[in-house]
Amino acid sequence: MKTLIYLDFAATTPMSETALQAFIHTSKVFFHNTESLHDGGLNAKDLLEHGRTSLANLLGIEGEGIYFTGGGSDGNFLAITSLAFGAQKKGRHIITSNIEHPSVEYVLTFLEKNGYEVSRIPVNNNGKISIDQLQATIRKDTILVTIQHVNSETGMVQDIKEIGTFLADKDILFHSDCVQSFGKYSIDYFSSAFINSFTVSAHKIHGPKGTGAVYISPSVHIKPLLSDVTHERGFRPGTVDMPSIVAFVTAADEYISKQPVVFQHAEDMRKRFLSLILTNKDIIFEGKADSSPFIIPIRILGMEGQIVMQELNRRKIAVSTGSACKNGQQEPSKALLAVGRTDSEAHGLVRISLSHQTTIEDITMLGKALNEITNKFRSVSEVLSR
Repeated sequence: MKTLIYLDFAATTPMSETALQAFIHTSKVFFHNTESLHDGGLNAKDLLEHGRTSLANLLGIEGEGIYFTGGGSDGNFLAITSLAFGAQKKGRHIITSNIEHPSVEYVLTFLEKNGYEVSRIPVNNNGKISIDQLQATIRKDTILVTIQHVNSETGMVQDIKEIGTFLADKDILFHSDCVQSFGKYSIDYFSSAFINSFTVSAHKIHGPKGTGAVYISPSVHIKPLLSDVTHERGFRPGTVDMPSIVAFVTAADEYISKQPVVFQHAEDMRKRFLSLILTNKDIIFEGKADSSPFIIPIRILGMEGQIVMQELNRRKIAVSTGSACKNGQQEPSKALLAVGRTDSEAHGLVRISLSHQTTIEDITMLGKALNEITNKFRSVSEVLSR
């Protein structure tokens, strides 16, 4: 059986062997409830706090600001609602972009139904948020801005340092969905000096699914949606998943330690891929020079993204048509629409996403397959047009 070439790492990643072993060991030895008062529970609690401190040290932030969650979507909901409810005495106006991840849109829609007002500002033709546009949208009752770091469909990167510094001067809270940048970009991007809150996820960096973390600066007043809950210092309910947390922190330690090398590898693989499709005028690269090298957005002229994905899947190459949380809902790419593409063009998005596990052979096979697909489609189109 032909081996699958996996190029959908932005959707999820396989657990690293180190993280998997950490998960198994913790499941066997530290299975106890962290709120139990016997020795087993106390030992598990100590391990939980060690994991919290370790993750904080990796990112250069305060451990007391870290809350372990059920992943990126769960983290975005918990963080944004806690920030919004905590600041509601000041106002109920929130600003976001028009290309946020669905999990952010879901929570903002929830807040709108609960008396908050949300302004969705457009990105420019390069997919960037303009500080001038942000300035023009701020009101006296603006309490929170939530802007993603890296777009999950196109890899477009927002300057969260610039945005955070600008908002700090105006005493407006800043949250960022950093799920697609965590572990891939320098830890400087997660400095509490310019960001009040961010969300990360384990399964994007070769940790387990269903776990992640939120950072909220200890100086910020928050009010979680559910009050009087026990776990994570009242931030969220439910027994803490110690094996997943330990595996997550293990994966983070492993991944962040080699961040510069991993980033360079992704850049090299992207350059190689672009060189393979350079002469094929039917393949459009929708990224930019400064977009994340881990995400390569393309479209083939005249072809639906779903069709391209299926053709690649027949050749045992796994890619996606956009955010995994929206798959199956055949909508055009919101990120491509935002930068001026038509509905038809936005329906053509194919997302190729890389990791340190991506090889030259993988990229070579991908380039060959895409060239075959475009040649086949062009030939069929020519026959039908006669």
